[in-house]
Amino acid sequence: MADMTVAYSPSHGLGEEQSIWFKLSSLLSQENPMQVLMALSEKYGGVIPINLKNHRIVILSEPAHAQRVLVDNADNYVKYFDGLRPIFGKSMITVDGALWQKIRAPQQPAFHPGMFEEYFPYLMSAIDSKMARWAKFAATGETIEMVEETWTLAAEMVCKALFDREMPFNPHFIFGQVKTYTDVMNHKSIRLKKMHGELTEITDDETAKAMDIWGEIPETVIGANIVDQREKTLLKMLEAAEADPNFPEFDRQQVIDEMKQYLWAGTETTALTLAWSLYLLSQHPEALERIRAEARAVCGDRDPQWQEVQQLSYTRMVIQETMRLFPPIWGLIRIAADDDVIEGHQIRKGDKAVICTYVMHHSPKYWEEPEKFDPERFAPERAKKRVKYSYLPFAAGKRACIGGALSQIENTLALVQLLRRFTPEYAGPVPAKIHATVTLCPKGGLPFRIRALS
Repeated sequence: MADMTVAYSPSHGLGEEQSIWFKLSSLLSQENPMQVLMALSEKYGGVIPINLKNHRIVILSEPAHAQRVLVDNADNYVKYFDGLRPIFGKSMITVDGALWQKIRAPQQPAFHPGMFEEYFPYLMSAIDSKMARWAKFAATGETIEMVEETWTLAAEMVCKALFDREMPFNPHFIFGQVKTYTDVMNHKSIRLKKMHGELTEITDDETAKAMDIWGEIPETVIGANIVDQREKTLLKMLEAAEADPNFPEFDRQQVIDEMKQYLWAGTETTALTLAWSLYLLSQHPEALERIRAEARAVCGDRDPQWQEVQQLSYTRMVIQETMRLFPPIWGLIRIAADDDVIEGHQIRKGDKAVICTYVMHHSPKYWEEPEKFDPERFAPERAKKRVKYSYLPFAAGKRACIGGALSQIENTLALVQLLRRFTPEYAGPVPAKIHATVTLCPKGGLPFRIRALS
């Protein structure tokens, strides 16, 4: 088993009274928590201080607030890590400052746009595997859970493209273990979880077991069958940093922890976007048909070539519009290192600032008919009129998501290929309900049936 070298209990930070998730649990457990936040934002002008005992949370929901915290005064706002270290160890997602910059540097080349062409055949291979699985579901007519399906696809993409490894684990089992840990975040009592209408106790033993299984995954991936013996992969870059005598901070555990962030954070955000996209397209069949028409116009009956990916512009706009309506990270949390002033409001040292991207993405001040599904709003001529920092699917500034551009390519390819062979038919309540945790999940999942095209 990989040694996580973290002195935190498996559930540290998630149900603790000092955790922001615990403090916001009453708000987030509302029937529609995002609507509550939008109403509060409108009432209080976009700055909502919440005083809780000796802590204060300040919810911010204007583009100027995001610019102040993420860009103009970013050094004063450090990332909030509670609940993340048991999952990600000491990866760059949980560190800040000069050490973060040093750890990120050897990984940055793996996400240069010039590398994406090298990843292309491996992304397509993972999608082919998913299509083979969906062909079986189309034959049986059984109902599937779409977030689980997209999560497992994203995991295979990461293993093949970034690590040059066949996926060596059962992704559906690992998905269940991941959710064992993250789902308990949704309740004021971290020990209780609703399952099949009953309250079931989730014990430390179960979360510990889930984390033990999770902790073994990176080493399992490293020891898996090599796909193509490629020299330029993210895994090779991580191991080169480990071997660098001038970089003592980047030890073996650092390699393991960096892999964790891609196998979880990079996987979940991509998966949620793809699942929500399929939900939206099920409600807007004209948009689904337009994706198919675009694919036929670009590449006919054959698979797309890398040179054609950028021509799939409408499909990419569907992904962008999905991330506006359902941003995977609904709130970006930072801690004030020193006092500051935002729009006349005093921000005190130690305050937790939550930049509510969901509210900005749905604000009529920045979006015409914000609740309408309209991919065309991301057409170049309309996008250039957008207020800066009103759209933050991957955050902004120096801490913007390292894999944002790659994620959009993954989802564009997945949509095109899956929809050319199948019609995923949503089988749940409309509208689908939101489950706000660290990420914006569908409440109760997204059940679908798969129909094969003739």
